[in-house]
Amino acid sequence: MGKIVVKNVITRKPGHLYYIDGQGNVCEAKMARGGKKKKAAKKKSVKKKVAKKKPVKRKKK
Repeated sequence: MGKIVVKNVITRKPGHLYYIDGQGNVCEAKMARGGKKKKAAKKKSVKKKVAKKKPVKRKKK
């Protein structure tokens, strides 16, 4: 587990990870997941094409 070195030094952004590198600098990296939730995409409804029926020819008696 990490140690808290100093509090309130930087303003944190949602979806970012903060760490101290080898030289002692505070670094920021964007996380693969997290931050704002994505909005669900609307489903597009596809209209079905109505097949035209050919008229049936009836034989005369």
